[in-house]
Amino acid sequence: MDMIVNSLYSNRDVFLRELVSNASDALDKARFGALTDGADAGDLRVRIKADKGAGTITIEDTGVGMTREDMVSSLGTIARSGTAKFAEAVKDAGGDASLIGQFGVGFYSAFLVADRVTVASRSAASDTVFEWASSAGAHSYAVREVGADAAPARGTRVTLFLKQDAGEYADSARVAALVKQYSEFVAFPIDVWAPKTEYDQVEDAGATAAAQAAADAKAKEGGKEAADPVAPVTVPKAREAWDWRRQNESAPLWTRSPKEVTKEEYDQFFKLTFKEFVDPAAVAHFSVEGTQEFTALLYVPGMPPFEQQDWLAPSKNVRLFVKRVFISDEFDGDLLPRWASFVRGVVDSADLPLNVSREILQESRVVRVIRKQLVKKTIDMLKDLTDKPKEEGAPSTPYDQFWEGFGKFIKLGAIEDAANKASLAPLLRFPSSASGDGLTSLSDYVARMKEGQGDVFYICADSPAAAAAAPFVERLAAKGFEVLYLTEPIDEPALNAVAEFEGKKFVDVTREGLDVGSDDAEKAAAAAAATTLKPFLDWAKEALGERVERVEVSTRLADSPVALVRRGERERGGGRRARAEPANHAPTPSTPHFLGDV
Repeated sequence: MDMIVNSLYSNRDVFLRELVSNASDALDKARFGALTDGADAGDLRVRIKADKGAGTITIEDTGVGMTREDMVSSLGTIARSGTAKFAEAVKDAGGDASLIGQFGVGFYSAFLVADRVTVASRSAASDTVFEWASSAGAHSYAVREVGADAAPARGTRVTLFLKQDAGEYADSARVAALVKQYSEFVAFPIDVWAPKTEYDQVEDAGATAAAQAAADAKAKEGGKEAADPVAPVTVPKAREAWDWRRQNESAPLWTRSPKEVTKEEYDQFFKLTFKEFVDPAAVAHFSVEGTQEFTALLYVPGMPPFEQQDWLAPSKNVRLFVKRVFISDEFDGDLLPRWASFVRGVVDSADLPLNVSREILQESRVVRVIRKQLVKKTIDMLKDLTDKPKEEGAPSTPYDQFWEGFGKFIKLGAIEDAANKASLAPLLRFPSSASGDGLTSLSDYVARMKEGQGDVFYICADSPAAAAAAPFVERLAAKGFEVLYLTEPIDEPALNAVAEFEGKKFVDVTREGLDVGSDDAEKAAAAAAATTLKPFLDWAKEALGERVERVEVSTRLADSPVALVRRGERERGGGRRARAEPANHAPTPSTPHFLGDV
């Protein structure tokens, strides 16, 4: 048993999550039975009590309970799930099994922290209480009949006798924290036996005597012998009061219909859950039903984190739940690609097991379906954001504000996500010779292209000012052709990965063979100049030697006398290197080939 339990669970904290989930299953069964029979289900809840002195934790539910046969069948065999059997029976009877969770070997996680476990239960169909008991490392268990007070009127009481190194779990504050972390959104009330500081008003004898003396003195001044007795002076006195305290009062917002949730509720949930203080820029709340079922609530943050030095480090922005039970926030890379790691959200699946691991996620068809939908909804959110106009008093449009903080993620997506690069391309933004102090989209660039222009022109430079002053763009600017200014190391690999947009290829204006739209007269003049200047061109080539491939007359210059351009088509290696190296570092440049242009 130890081998099985420890191979399934690497974190001891999850034992309480598993036992609470089993209790929730039992409550689901009781509620389902009551609905079927038209009876009152009674008070359905889970109660947890930690006893430091005894070194125990008790988890009690008012669910359907178990008979002796149920205990042998469900608890006596590793990986046997009574819940799964119940769901099968419901389906066979034509009922709705969606009410019922299916959690397999969860009960045995109790032995992560307990030397011995007892389970006392009273079935709804019987007044007899049976107790199941076993110890860690044991190869057997015992079931016996016990007294009526060993279990609730209907339901189950699980008692864990903690190991010596698990004493921390006998603390009520620790138990309450685990419930908040893993089971906050379970559908039934979860109460923890916990202390709370309360205040009683007690009489301050000294203050009362002083008040009486003052009243008597005032009475004597008025001719009376003494004043009437004054009201006692009271002060608050703190005391520790133990009681059952509800731990899961938060409603899981994602389980509600999007039509019922207000913007204020979405914003509040975002701020509280992800510790943000600015409203989100966009929200997507949706459910997928069919072969796989899940619900997701995704947010695009309203501002980037203050610290972005390591912006591609693994994040904990997506929280995975299984039937409202928190599983982990460390599966971002499995649920979303690296470029979408800025997205925050909640995913609640009905088809994954509670003891899900990264290995299970990587091989799961369910996760592939979830990932595909999350990426699609993320792109849809961003496209919707591009359509939002600039608000009154705002410095820029909502998408421009998003791009300022998260634009590099979209560029990374164009490089790494081949399946979605065509959808990401319209979201890219760059400065250009026609965008002024702002940025332009590829769609707007194409819409402004001159008649007969077949390519999208770009130049790499350290800044828009440096790009505008480069000799390579002189003739293009004179003829009214727009040039994109790529000023970040990731920009050119991103464009190279996209390759083309709306049938237009991207052309680097620093390479040879650039068509600047010269007419026949300009081409004839260039040919004549080449003939006239041939002696000079030959001399220049001889003087420069192997530092240039050739020297020739060019039609691309307007004011500058000479420019060095790179040979041939742009090299694709930069894009491959950008995928292999961290994207916040410039790709290693290849050795350029030069030719002279006069």
